[in-house]
Amino acid sequence: MVNNLLEVLLSGLFPDHCALCGLRSCRALPLCRACEADLQPNIGCCYRCAIPLPTPGSSSDETVCGKCLQAPPAFDRVVAPWLYCELLAHLIQRWKFHAEPRLTPLLATLWLRSFNEMPAVDVLVPVPLHWRRLWGRGFNQSELLCRQLRSISPLIGLAQLDHRSVKRSHATLAQSSIKAAQRSANLKGAFTATRRYDNLRVAIIDDVFTTGATAAELAATLRSAGANRVEVWCLARTPVPGY
Repeated sequence: MVNNLLEVLLSGLFPDHCALCGLRSCRALPLCRACEADLQPNIGCCYRCAIPLPTPGSSSDETVCGKCLQAPPAFDRVVAPWLYCELLAHLIQRWKFHAEPRLTPLLATLWLRSFNEMPAVDVLVPVPLHWRRLWGRGFNQSELLCRQLRSISPLIGLAQLDHRSVKRSHATLAQSSIKAAQRSANLKGAFTATRRYDNLRVAIIDDVFTTGATAAELAATLRSAGANRVEVWCLARTPVPGY
């Protein structure tokens, strides 16, 4: 409790302090260069699901892993510039579960800084929360990230933000609370679209890509509504155990 209060006080008095180590960041970004260097970029990953590949290719490769070759997912591409390492997990969990939306600009900046050429889409769809979870948390972290990306990237700002047309049709168990094998069944029929996305390029905005069950179910819903291409943009990819 004391540490949390001290952190809030420091962030108000000294906004240029690092959000991880608490030392002066010495730049506008509230993350010092040493801590940023300790984050793990997701380089040489599968184009379709962003899983790190055993033999990484170049960052511009469209190499696909064996699993995606055998059973192509409903989405065309996953953009996940970071691995879900301990430090990034700490930031994301504070942002998501401990009501620290002030971390949104930092996380959006980390996402944007990973690209030499920004992918172009027509519509951004944040992963929707069921109204009970939204009420309990007070915000949808995916929508916060989406709005921040649009505000600081002119190209992304050209895309339409659509946070109303896709709904969670029923409450589901938190994906983090169940086993990987149960996640697809947990989300079956969870989303409904109230508009058409005919011939549009759609980006699903989320925080962390783990098994891809949420993204696959939402992508299938968007495909059924006419979307021509569906990408998944998230902060981090959970690597396979032992990576």
